[in-house]
Amino acid sequence: MALSPLAGKPAPKQMLVDPSRLAHDYLERRPDPADPAQQVSFGTSGHRGSSLRDSFNEAHILAITQAICEYRHARAVTGPLYMGKDTHALSGPAQRTALEVLAANDVETIIQRDDGFTPTPAISHAILVHNRGRDDGLADGIVITPSHNPPEDGGFKYNPIHGGPAETDVTRWIEDRANALLRDGNAGVKRLPLQSAMNKETTHQRDLMRPYVEDLHNVIDMAAIRDARLALAVDPLGGAAVAYWDLINAIYGLDIAVTNTKVDPTFAFMTVDHDGAIRMDCSSPHAMAGLLDLKDRYRVAFANDPDADRHGIVTPTTGLMNPNHYLAVAIEYLLTHRPGWPAAAAVGKTLVSSSMIDRVVGKLRRRLSEVPVGFKWFAPGLFDGSYCFGGEESAGASFLRRDGGVWTTDKDGPIMNLLAAEITALTGSDPGERYAVLTAQFGEAYYTRIDAPATPEQKAKLSRLSADAVKASDAAGEPIMQKLTRAPGNDAPIGGLKVVTASGWFAARPSGTEAVYKIYAESFRDEQHLQMLVNDAQQIVQTAIMAAHR
Repeated sequence: MALSPLAGKPAPKQMLVDPSRLAHDYLERRPDPADPAQQVSFGTSGHRGSSLRDSFNEAHILAITQAICEYRHARAVTGPLYMGKDTHALSGPAQRTALEVLAANDVETIIQRDDGFTPTPAISHAILVHNRGRDDGLADGIVITPSHNPPEDGGFKYNPIHGGPAETDVTRWIEDRANALLRDGNAGVKRLPLQSAMNKETTHQRDLMRPYVEDLHNVIDMAAIRDARLALAVDPLGGAAVAYWDLINAIYGLDIAVTNTKVDPTFAFMTVDHDGAIRMDCSSPHAMAGLLDLKDRYRVAFANDPDADRHGIVTPTTGLMNPNHYLAVAIEYLLTHRPGWPAAAAVGKTLVSSSMIDRVVGKLRRRLSEVPVGFKWFAPGLFDGSYCFGGEESAGASFLRRDGGVWTTDKDGPIMNLLAAEITALTGSDPGERYAVLTAQFGEAYYTRIDAPATPEQKAKLSRLSADAVKASDAAGEPIMQKLTRAPGNDAPIGGLKVVTASGWFAARPSGTEAVYKIYAESFRDEQHLQMLVNDAQQIVQTAIMAAHR
């Protein structure tokens, strides 16, 4: 895709979304239940859409929330439901709608007091703290966020009692029931007026921020960060963690500079992403241009997306770190600085994350578990301690407490940010410098992700490919060693294909929302070899799809 001429520049006024129109359309427009684009659809991380496209409207939230209430009842989940929201314009209206349904269904619901925002990791943390040591009265949660997606989007995620993203069988049940309710005009939805829902004895407003912040020292060496007196900075990108950093400073005696305290549903303070859209992607150098301008003033600077489940790390030596590079650094550091972690616990990575992680984990003689895309695959392992770390190439990760207990089972951007400060404080080298050491040991990794056009039929065939459909014997001049359509770590279908050679690999997966499939590739040789992998990937995938057609 060609780089937009606006990439990295402040968003022009004519690009900004109208929050009042979003709210109006959320309430007034009615989706067509017969149109697949307007149905409830849970991807790798919940239902997403926009009221402007009739894919995220009041009708959707009524149906999804009622389905969640029925799912809880069927599974005898009787504890509180923790509900958080981020700063997108549609998140507030959706939380109010959900609260009306939860109250009508007599679900004890806990929200941030004073209409505040709650990041994804704080909801996961609250669920796990409540459930610790319990066999009944277990809690679950909802997070209302489209993550880093553009300002016009909304999102709705369900986290069951393990605190992480819901498994596929759970989301399929909720999705199917919600769509049945939609087709019936939501006649089966229970609902109270908003004020009655707010006043009901099952609705509680509490501070969900302080318990999370006060517990951070059990997962990060906050004293080491304090004592090092590093120059640190954070840009919350106008997201749900905006108020968390001042409290972190106050409780732990830190002086992290908060470079942007604005909360604006138009996200007018953002610089434009690579494709000309406003997107709060803390792994994009174009979206992070404002923080990159400050990189030489701070030893480490970092950012989070609107629900704070992703991280972006900036250092003077490297600028914005590639998420794959930081994952490798974080894993290497944690495996050598967490003596309380169980020795048998695996490092979890998605199959499209860098093979640098494989090399780091292999040298340290720890177990690696490679799973499909989606953080839901890590949640059970982080919950029971069989995984010590779970990370994905899109800048999402979490890990165990310092004593080896569960911290969060959803992605946690703030602890990944603070870990970068801990690494720098205790080793004297920032994460960029430590990655340079890894490349000296294991070689330079060249990584890319591109989109290739695909019809809905082609995407469906790609998602169902078998390894036998791949007839090629080599890729980029090397024999193919593995043809994977199921993940090695858990034998789950990957919804695509991964091909591995001695010095590189590629993977292909259909997009859930666009008429493209995504190609990921990595070479440990050079940029030319990487391009050869990408070219061969497109040819091999197209040939396999055609063979599947016949």
